[in-house]
Amino acid sequence: MKQLLSFFLLSVTFIGALAQAPAGYYNQSPTLTGAALKTALKNIISNGHVDHGYGGLWTGYATTDRDYFYENDGTILDIYSENPNGPDDYNFILGTNQCGSNGYANEGDCYNREHVIPQSLFNSASPMVADIHFIRATDGKVNGMRSNYPFGVVGATSFISKNGSKLGTSVSPGYSGTVFEPIDAFKGDIARMFFYFVTRYEGQLPNFTTGDMLGNTAFPGLQPWALNQYLAWNIMDPVSPEEIARNNASYTYQGNRNPFIDHPEYVAQIWGSPVIDNQAPTAATNVVANNPTSNSVAVSWTAATDNVGVTSYQVYANGTLKANVSGATTSTIVSGLAPLTQYTFYVIAKDAFGNSSPQSTTATATTLDIPAGGGSCGTEDFEMITGAANTYLTANWTNNGISWTATDARVDQTINNKAITIRNGSLTSSTLSSGIQNLTLTTQLKFSGNAGYFNVFVNDVNVGTIPYSNVVTTTTINNINVSGNVVIKLTNSSTSNRVALDDLSWACFGTLGTAETQKDKSEFTIYPNPVRNNELFVKGENLSKISKADIYDLSGKLIETIANPFKHSNKINLKGTVKGTYILKTDNFSTKFIVD
Repeated sequence: MKQLLSFFLLSVTFIGALAQAPAGYYNQSPTLTGAALKTALKNIISNGHVDHGYGGLWTGYATTDRDYFYENDGTILDIYSENPNGPDDYNFILGTNQCGSNGYANEGDCYNREHVIPQSLFNSASPMVADIHFIRATDGKVNGMRSNYPFGVVGATSFISKNGSKLGTSVSPGYSGTVFEPIDAFKGDIARMFFYFVTRYEGQLPNFTTGDMLGNTAFPGLQPWALNQYLAWNIMDPVSPEEIARNNASYTYQGNRNPFIDHPEYVAQIWGSPVIDNQAPTAATNVVANNPTSNSVAVSWTAATDNVGVTSYQVYANGTLKANVSGATTSTIVSGLAPLTQYTFYVIAKDAFGNSSPQSTTATATTLDIPAGGGSCGTEDFEMITGAANTYLTANWTNNGISWTATDARVDQTINNKAITIRNGSLTSSTLSSGIQNLTLTTQLKFSGNAGYFNVFVNDVNVGTIPYSNVVTTTTINNINVSGNVVIKLTNSSTSNRVALDDLSWACFGTLGTAETQKDKSEFTIYPNPVRNNELFVKGENLSKISKADIYDLSGKLIETIANPFKHSNKINLKGTVKGTYILKTDNFSTKFIVD
């Protein structure tokens, strides 16, 4: 403890010793505002700026990007992996974990130089390419995922880093493309880096590419949507001690300062205040729940309204959040539900400023039994998959009596809890004895890439396709109608898209497609039900003439076949059954029973 305290005090002393802004540094007229103040600051922070070159950033990070504020251990303070409220998943040691020629396949491999304003926008020209004020030491993998996208608020997510930074579809008002969203603790840092850049380089902006965020004139210097978003972030996340220390260290290293850290009031004096939306959307209405299966229900509603715009809807089942959908969408299939269960659904509308509507009207539906009446007789929720994170491998697992193989797959992505993510590979089942009538699957494109589809094969015959995009989508292929033994295989249409699959289910077809069937007018009954002591009794006419009895579980897996089952008695001694629901199929009838 004494060593840790001494280290902390030494760190604070070191930070405090770094240079502060000299007296008179900001020598502009106090009456200036707007574009005039911005230009005056540009002249101040351009003077004294020393370009140490792109390679010099590694040296600069020794004082600018060290953690003396969270873990206080001197590791790299990485805004893409830092957890301000608990232990970090990993840490980078200065120099030791610096990215080199080997690249970075996984989070935590190494740190590199992240241009918050992408260097492609200014053709990697100097001095911008080496300006430490907007180039942070960050995780190489997450830096690559952020790519050249603008910073904004994410709705539908395609990637989430270990500290919660997100990539996905923008819900920032005025922009609908792909954006990257840092965690709340660093949103103000990002905003003030942008304000620095468009001030320091305002004269060059007309020659830069906008990247959908920069303006092409000196004032205001940012696209309207980006300016309003970053003004809001600047207020939401005020200047922190970490930023002040970094600004001081950057001044010592580079000879100029970020004025919006030294004087946060300059932001409003130049650009004014952000458009703040405190008005919540209205409640969605006319919620309808229909088309239940054994594990899903279709939910639709009439759109909510908002003074700016609804950006997303949250769909709840029995008080639990089950789905997030885009504000342009007013329906979804809620999956991952339990069979024979009543659910009450309601919807909450959200806008880009995080305002939530009142709860909508409600609708109630009950999921179906398995496999009765169009319900599902087979499911796979991928909760049994295992393997190393951030690795593409061949995964094998067994669930509900079915064996699965996924090739070129990773196991660390999620939709509804665990999901299997396929790249240039396939997902294949073991042989099912139940036939297949229809198939339902939930998909989402992860990381980068384009929309595409999975080919669905039953016994090597293509029976349809399942689309995917970066929005979570549930799709059903109907009228497959293949009886007998079947093998399900799903293959990606792309060799590079990484697509998560979840909540796979299918309805049986043929002999197991209904709960009760009879071939003649004779009544057959089973007792006791639930079965105890592994003894199942059958009552009916001409039992001795039945040549075969098959026992299946609800996945369609054949558990036992008994020849001439009632030749000597009306009792079947069950083997290989545990607690659960099963199907007894004979020459004359098919029925369900429960083993207690």
